[in-house]
Amino acid sequence: MSETGGRLRRAWIARLGPRGEVGLDQAASPRAIVEDAVARVGADPVRWAIELNSVVLRRIVGEVPVLGGSPAAVEMLRRGNEATTLRALFTLVEGPAAAPPTGEAILEGIREFVHRAIPLERVLHGVRVGHAATTEAFLRACAELVDPEEAVDEVTAISRELFSYVDELSDTMIRTYLVEHEVWSTSAAAARADLVRSLLRDAAAADVDEASGVLGYNLRRTHMAVVVWSDSPKGGATLQAAAIEVLRARGATTTLVVPVASGRLWAWGTVPPDGTDRTEGLEGVDGTDGARPPGSWQTITEALSRQRMQAAFGTPGSGVAGFRRSHREAERGERIERLRRAAGRVPRYATGYADVAAIALLATDLDAAGDFVRRELGGLAARGAPMEALRTTLYHYLGAERSLVDVARRLHVARGTVTYRVKRAQEVLGHDLDDRRFALHTALALAEELGDAVLLPRDVER
Repeated sequence: MSETGGRLRRAWIARLGPRGEVGLDQAASPRAIVEDAVARVGADPVRWAIELNSVVLRRIVGEVPVLGGSPAAVEMLRRGNEATTLRALFTLVEGPAAAPPTGEAILEGIREFVHRAIPLERVLHGVRVGHAATTEAFLRACAELVDPEEAVDEVTAISRELFSYVDELSDTMIRTYLVEHEVWSTSAAAARADLVRSLLRDAAAADVDEASGVLGYNLRRTHMAVVVWSDSPKGGATLQAAAIEVLRARGATTTLVVPVASGRLWAWGTVPPDGTDRTEGLEGVDGTDGARPPGSWQTITEALSRQRMQAAFGTPGSGVAGFRRSHREAERGERIERLRRAAGRVPRYATGYADVAAIALLATDLDAAGDFVRRELGGLAARGAPMEALRTTLYHYLGAERSLVDVARRLHVARGTVTYRVKRAQEVLGHDLDDRRFALHTALALAEELGDAVLLPRDVER
């Protein structure tokens, strides 16, 4: 190890570089922080750290899933972990004294974990997982880049310094967590969030009138639940305003909003007790003045798409039991939209549970759903555009009671194309379409919605 230009040792770190194509613009950190890091350790080591952060993040969320919870929450975690990785680089290159103070990117995640009622031990578990993965990467790079005769001493030094670094980081995080927990636990927002979670766990446990008073929301009425989320860590006020807007559009007269993660919240609205849906049948219908009805799905969808948010609605339910059931349905709708996104489907900004209930129930056990789809579709369950076109055409063909005209119009293709695809799909299936028609149509519906999640793995495609 040597010291040059006032910077401490470890010239080999300057030779770090990513294994794949990684640009500085892929960093989670603000541009100014990235530029400062490049000035301190060089562009390639920073790109290496960005790549490493992606690997470590997957491991953390895989082993401690509760630290994720939403795309925005994962992005916040990515930002915080990248900051810790860059600080580790500075520590190894310049010494512990040169590392910057624990930044806001790290501490904002800790505060959110408190608000989401994630226990401190789960947070520290995530820290340990991240530390182990990061240390492993540094030691592996050291073994590759340092002369063998120096490697043993260098590995020992790196292990010691990284352990000291994460020990100091953990202390800071624990202090931040405990301070925030003390403040949060005495706040009205925390009391409301805890009460709502209690109601969702056991609808019969609470005194309804007392709970209504604490929440400022009448639990004896009829409720419609919604989950609103965004890929970016939107401010709580922005999400709250969107949730209230869409619930009002659905006929709600009073609302209850509970933030649950960065970029995600739960909300409820009291709706007419007869259970009718004031927007039912209004999609695509204009009012007498040429404007869309204020509660139409299209209006709601446009409002959400402008803000790049999504919302999943439960069906109306009465009392605390309905409050709980509608929320459960909204979360199932959200899950289906996340599965559709993973399958590369175009996002639906507004999703009503009644429209996806069958798929949501069928996909409760995703592994079993995949087994069912692959068994029913056989070779038609292979991935790729050709088979997807056959599946989509056959799905609409069965749904349209075999009307070539309807399918051609819906898919914007010629009738001859529909005829060819249906014939080809039947050949791949190897049996008549009337054989097990319900099971066939159900399997096609699952494949249409969930894509790769229920299709043949690439290594066994036919």
